[in-house]
Amino acid sequence: MVDKNSAPVRVAVAGCGYWGKNLVRNFAELNALCAIHDPSEEVARAQSEAAGVPARGWRELLDDPDVDAVAIASPAVMHGALTREALLAGKHVFVEKPLALDPKEAEELCAVADEVDRRLMVGHLLQYHPAFQKLKDLVTRGDLGRLQYIYSNRLNLGKVRREENILWSFAPHDISMILSLVGDSPETVEATGANYLHQVIADVTTTHMKFSDGVQAHVFVSWLHPFKEQKLVVVGDRAMAVFDDGAPWSEKLLLYPHRIDWIDGMPQPAKADAVAVELGQDEPLRLECQHFLDCVADGTTPRTDGREGVRVLRVLHAAELSMSGESSDDSKSAAGTTDHPDVMVHDSAVVDDPCSIGAGTNIWHFSHILANVQIGRNCVIGQNVMIGPDVSVGDGCKIQNNVSLYKGVTLEDGVFCGPSCVFTNVKTPRAEVERKEEFLPTTVGRGASIGANSTIVCGHDIGAYSMIAAGAVVTAAVAPHALVAGIPARRIGWVSHAGDRLGDDLVCPRTGTRYHETGPDRLEVLEE
Repeated sequence: MVDKNSAPVRVAVAGCGYWGKNLVRNFAELNALCAIHDPSEEVARAQSEAAGVPARGWRELLDDPDVDAVAIASPAVMHGALTREALLAGKHVFVEKPLALDPKEAEELCAVADEVDRRLMVGHLLQYHPAFQKLKDLVTRGDLGRLQYIYSNRLNLGKVRREENILWSFAPHDISMILSLVGDSPETVEATGANYLHQVIADVTTTHMKFSDGVQAHVFVSWLHPFKEQKLVVVGDRAMAVFDDGAPWSEKLLLYPHRIDWIDGMPQPAKADAVAVELGQDEPLRLECQHFLDCVADGTTPRTDGREGVRVLRVLHAAELSMSGESSDDSKSAAGTTDHPDVMVHDSAVVDDPCSIGAGTNIWHFSHILANVQIGRNCVIGQNVMIGPDVSVGDGCKIQNNVSLYKGVTLEDGVFCGPSCVFTNVKTPRAEVERKEEFLPTTVGRGASIGANSTIVCGHDIGAYSMIAAGAVVTAAVAPHALVAGIPARRIGWVSHAGDRLGDDLVCPRTGTRYHETGPDRLEVLEE
């Protein structure tokens, strides 16, 4: 990991052509660009002069310890090999979509990234668009109600490719957005396509997806269209939203509070005027590049990490199978439908039935997940971890090695459990006295961090975004944002949402967020 407080992240861009030059510009403007590489001497020289950084050989970049990360914008067929080489050289990697052409190769890249502890991020650009981020917030808050249908059109006249068809060229962005909104992978994928300009390269495709919760979606892409259209429509049972990337900023995201009234047993549409959702006018690629730099500096998981890229690849692969005439069973299998879709479980780990495990979660060596456990999406369960029974773990949690979560423990989203931290289940255990009826519940609030070798005595809730110092013994409830240490643990300060200790001014040194105390043990964000 790069220490964010000691030195900036140094990034080299490999591939400076049609799209790579935009990465060069953004990383340079973010003061992170240290070098570029391109197999074309002419392109390399031009980008080197424009950005004011040296043009270097690929192996030279990988061998340089001062290069922290590599951004890859080569032809898609080279993504997998270049990403593997960069990871094994100890570099963090940002790679343009697709991560690889084969889902199995992409899964192997994710495993390599985990093994060498490097960030792996895929360039699914539209997930960083301010309009999509706001749309995601609307869906998460329930403003649209229960999702019913999503459809996306990505249409234009050209740019026609010869190394990839329209599905692989245009559709990954839309599939990525749809999977993010639904929060799941599809159960089935069906696709049709047509070739007009080349015998085997599809120019027009339509991909249809069905999800386990009843949501359906389709993606229509074409580079044989009379006008440009980039539109995502999301239909809920309370409202509808349209993300139109071709519209002016003031109209890029519109919310339609339409509803369906049932009158005399018949559905009647009740239309309402569209409401423009206010957005910040930030360049999506700049936000994407900054997100990568932040993840490298903080050691956090990118929003579009390698496993998110794998999920998109599985849908693309399933669509290709469907277009080639493979059976629906093959397409369903390629979409990743198993007992635990899109979950990595090491061969030495054991998962009992029934369990619910979200997509993108990794369960590593010798861990045991007992029955009736719920684990959210994109969690990392380290080695020799025991969870359950009847434990709930939220999305994005990281549980380090040698941790046991007993019955009654609930981790909300984004909780970090350091190595060998301990959760007790009864206050006065005896080997000879059965006390299972005395188990006390313990809830760890969103974003909290529990240090290595600390002990949480059962029955005491841990507040959101609090931080438990290594070796502390918690014997009382911990307030949100509190920093506690010692035996027994006592509050010694406050920490921000980002995890930085707050000084007397109560301003986060990392983000600039201002806080104020509203009571002896209560901290809140100061409204500007």
